[in-house]
Amino acid sequence: MNRQELAQRIDHTLLRPYSTAEDIDRLCEEAKGYGFASVCILPFWVERAVRNLKGTPIAVGTVVGFPLGANMPSVKLYEAEQSLAAGATELDMVIALPALKSGDWRTVRHEIEQIASLCRSAGSPAVLKVIIECCYLTQEEKIQATRVVAECGADFVKTSTGFGEGGATIEDVKLLRSAAPPHLKVKAAGGIRTLKVALELLQAGADRIGTSSGVALIQQLEEGS
Repeated sequence: MNRQELAQRIDHTLLRPYSTAEDIDRLCEEAKGYGFASVCILPFWVERAVRNLKGTPIAVGTVVGFPLGANMPSVKLYEAEQSLAAGATELDMVIALPALKSGDWRTVRHEIEQIASLCRSAGSPAVLKVIIECCYLTQEEKIQATRVVAECGADFVKTSTGFGEGGATIEDVKLLRSAAPPHLKVKAAGGIRTLKVALELLQAGADRIGTSSGVALIQQLEEGS
């Protein structure tokens, strides 16, 4: 895999609650310099990132219901609407974990369907990634969640927020890939800091890597690490 191929699989991420304007400006410059697929930032910074990346092919992604997934559905929907109105073109929403763990799949489905519909009706259709936070789920719940995400019209199922008790694993990526229909992509995120791990996750079936170590991964590739 060459530099460009790897960069196009990376969502260059900065979700620290204390990120500053200067941090966001630097993130966007790195994204342009390395050719990453997107930046993934807090909703507060969407408008700034949109200005910084105007005229480039780099997507501006943000999070919804982050990091717990426990907001009321109406709040998540409003948050998604506001982020899209601010110019975001990719949304990483956290699944309704309280509903999922309670077996309330009706609520889980309705929430994803609403936001997927919103993404499709955006001026240019936005990409929807649904974070299922694998570290809190049983194997059966991971499989069921992946199928529900696919059926509700999302574009990606994503392993983790990076704020939970565990991040992306090879085993989870393989499981999600095997449970997902061909049209549903898989995003691995959480704790991906080395080129070796990133390549293993891609080999296991991940289509995108969400990481705050994107620059380091490219540098490791160029150094032959």
